[in-house]
Amino acid sequence: MPTIGVSLPVPEPWGSQLQNYRIDVGDEAARHIPTHITLLPPHEVADDDVEGVVAHLDQVASAIEPFRVHLRGTGTFEPVSPVVFVGVVEGISQCEQLAASVRRGPLLFDRHFPYHPHVTVAHHLPTEQLEQAFDDLEDFDAAFDVDEVWMYLHDAGSGWLPTHAFPLGGVRNRA
Repeated sequence: MPTIGVSLPVPEPWGSQLQNYRIDVGDEAARHIPTHITLLPPHEVADDDVEGVVAHLDQVASAIEPFRVHLRGTGTFEPVSPVVFVGVVEGISQCEQLAASVRRGPLLFDRHFPYHPHVTVAHHLPTEQLEQAFDDLEDFDAAFDVDEVWMYLHDAGSGWLPTHAFPLGGVRNRA
């Protein structure tokens, strides 16, 4: 069964900047993870259900208007999870609405944690590296417009590959 994820991509130059930082701090998995705000974490979908999932995501995205996201500062999920992240300080409610809508219908599943929009910058690293990431990016600040949702497919060799873009508000902005 394919494993998909659904997220909001972090655009350039910040996407590459945060991905490269994550790799430099020792999080090698980041080489295969585009920088993003998760809406649906990795989720297995039967091959026969992919078409329905795509239709569902298209409908969800078309019901939400484009919005602004502002990322600023760092946070952590420790001690529950060894994660350091850059926080979302604007666009939180839109991210929450999108995540709730995505996780309905064919993508309904039991969540283990409450939804908290963020951009991971260090994951499953020794404490020293997590603390370094927390300190290094405490002044990070970026704002951008979100106009689409992406579905990614996990490939064992290449990592997370974007497969479908769903324009917010039903407006096609990119080819």
